[in-house]
Amino acid sequence: MMLVSTISYIDRNTLALLAPTILHDTHLTNEQYGFIISAFSFAYMLANPVWGKILDRIGVRRGMTAAVSLWTIASAAHAFASGFRSFGAARAILGFGEGATFPGSLRTVVQTLPLEKRSRGIAISYSGGSLGALITPIIVTPVAARFGWTGAFWFTGAVGFAWLALWGLVSRSKDLRHPAADSEQPEKGGGLSWRDSKIWAFLAAYALGGFPAAFVLYQGAIFFNASMQKSQLEIGHVLWIPPLGWEIGYFFWGWITDRFANGGASTEGMRRLFFLLLCLSLPASAIGYVASFEAALALMFLAMFAAAGFIIGAVAYAACRYSMRHSGLIAGLGAGSWSAIVAILMPGAGKLFDLRAYPLAFALAALVPVAGYGVWRVLDRRIT
Repeated sequence: MMLVSTISYIDRNTLALLAPTILHDTHLTNEQYGFIISAFSFAYMLANPVWGKILDRIGVRRGMTAAVSLWTIASAAHAFASGFRSFGAARAILGFGEGATFPGSLRTVVQTLPLEKRSRGIAISYSGGSLGALITPIIVTPVAARFGWTGAFWFTGAVGFAWLALWGLVSRSKDLRHPAADSEQPEKGGGLSWRDSKIWAFLAAYALGGFPAAFVLYQGAIFFNASMQKSQLEIGHVLWIPPLGWEIGYFFWGWITDRFANGGASTEGMRRLFFLLLCLSLPASAIGYVASFEAALALMFLAMFAAAGFIIGAVAYAACRYSMRHSGLIAGLGAGSWSAIVAILMPGAGKLFDLRAYPLAFALAALVPVAGYGVWRVLDRRIT
């Protein structure tokens, strides 16, 4: 499951990595690119709960086979895309298929691991996302340099089919084919209600606090190409650095949350943690002003490092306030809300990039976590 989340992020980040070349060859604008990202994000947002129900009904083995088959075909189909509509359609189908990633990961962990090992299982399976973002430039850049951007999408399709072959063997495990009924004792935590401030506080911290990670992933390559005149090859050699901050951040902030906020249960500890993350997010507002390639990479690294803290902290906050039986829904709502914010904001970011208003775009992206912290703090105060 770590591998499938890694592959999902390779598939979605290949377009972002190769965006300078693709936009040049297809004559797409940055605003159109933003809408293409939105097509993926809206489909991904809607697909998370849908796949959760499908996996509950038909099981992880068949469900993940269907989902990965769908998104693998969609990923390879990018090689045939030539304009706004075709890229948007391929992206939307990719997003719908990838909506099964984290519901499938969580369900696999619950079905195959005893309670005392599940936290480590979730950490490993979820970390594949940031790992995929990290290694995409390393493995896709030489493929694109040799075979062009269309060849890169053929490559991602081949990787997906390789995983399907592996999954066909691994998923023969009895606990995946015939999951046993849940016999665990009820855990602490309440029921989930849309009228509950806790759920909206969680969504605000997750979606708004984690937004800079998506902004850097989708706009970083375009910024370096358009503002700093870096070639596609130069960008590919270093664009693994910001996602490294995301990967490190997951494990670092997970430890911090356990150590200083009682695993998310301490409200005062979470307030201090989120405020610290807010402060670490603000330096990203300077990216549009710096002239140094290295300094911009360092600031992007810091932005993604802080975004990982918001995501981990938000999930821990929710997990301590709801029963474990709601964990799948919580995971889906968090990922879906983050995707919804990306879908809403990315076209505007693309428009600012078309206008070459890079300082304003990065400044606004850095302020989104401020809004997230503010909403979380207001809603958290209402919780009795």
